[in-house]
Amino acid sequence: MVTTRPGPGATGTRPADDALPWSRNDALVTIGVAALDLIGFSLTSQSELGHVSVGGCLLVVAIALPLLARRRAPVPALAAIVALGLVLNLTVSITQHFTAAVVVGLYTVVRSCRPAVVTASLLGVLLLLSDPASWPRPSLMDGLSNIAAAVIVVVAAVEVGRWQRDAEARRRGLADRAVAAERRRIARELHDIVAHHITTMQLMAGGARANLARDPEVAREALLTLEGSGRTALHEMRQLLDVLRAGDDVEDEPTQPQPGVDDLERIVAESCRAGLPTALAVRGEKRPLPPSVGLTVFRIVQESLTNARKHAGTARAEVRLTYEPRAVSVEVSDDGTGAGPARTGGGTGSGYGLMGMRERAVLHGGTLEAGPLDGAGFRVAATLPLAVGQGAL
Repeated sequence: MVTTRPGPGATGTRPADDALPWSRNDALVTIGVAALDLIGFSLTSQSELGHVSVGGCLLVVAIALPLLARRRAPVPALAAIVALGLVLNLTVSITQHFTAAVVVGLYTVVRSCRPAVVTASLLGVLLLLSDPASWPRPSLMDGLSNIAAAVIVVVAAVEVGRWQRDAEARRRGLADRAVAAERRRIARELHDIVAHHITTMQLMAGGARANLARDPEVAREALLTLEGSGRTALHEMRQLLDVLRAGDDVEDEPTQPQPGVDDLERIVAESCRAGLPTALAVRGEKRPLPPSVGLTVFRIVQESLTNARKHAGTARAEVRLTYEPRAVSVEVSDDGTGAGPARTGGGTGSGYGLMGMRERAVLHGGTLEAGPLDGAGFRVAATLPLAVGQGAL
């Protein structure tokens, strides 16, 4: 097993935000919730008590702070919010129920946890955030208002999740149709070029062979026609390739060899320097692979590690390359808790990274699986079959 770690002097290239245990969006949500709850508490305190409690204001701000960890640990974040809210209700005569912090915390739990966890969290919120003066039997109005607020939050979270899934399904459908339409267009272009010119070349070659001995002049004319048809076909193929390459960066000359499995240690080392500790394990008897298969393995590992650095948060990754008797398989996994669109294909991201990896595997008759692991982490696994004589035993 080959393990590469950042050196003592490595500075890394990860953005400063990635070093924090929360994202910038989480910080903005926390600040907004704290400001909103602080305004509401100040107005209510001034109206009912005639003054604003400084201790209460500090507690209101503290209640919003657990939202920084709401994506990594939604249930503990909600528990901390409810506990601090209970302290506020016991120390200030103004009872606070479903504040903005409670709403956001409960919303996150509904969106990211199982129904059993959601039910337990909901019961805990309703019980602990009731008016302490009415314990152990809260008033009917107090209970109904809390239940109504909780139902609104749960329904909103469920509907937003359903809307996002539908939007993602539509987006993926449009992307699949666009890819299929482009493939059909390219297939038609190639068919028109190949079918016409290759058929002509075949007929001319047959005619030249038939007349080579008895009528050299006819054979010469057929060969000239064959040469012209081949030149035309080559020109049209180049035009089609130029269209497909439009917008790509111009390659520097001389071109470098395509990367393969021998370059995995390099990108693993780059991943470590970028802030994601990564290990490389090679199993089975190493042997040469076809260049196209090696390139596919390299690209799958490269894209998977890039996604892990972007979305896994503080995590470790492992790359496992296995030489099987008639196939080669590669697996990239991490133990991160983050989930982004490029990893799941959801959200606002394009999701073309996973799509591209899957198409590369299918191109070689292989398969690719990608999805979250139980508990935490993400896994991408591909198997590429090898024909006899192509590195297969």
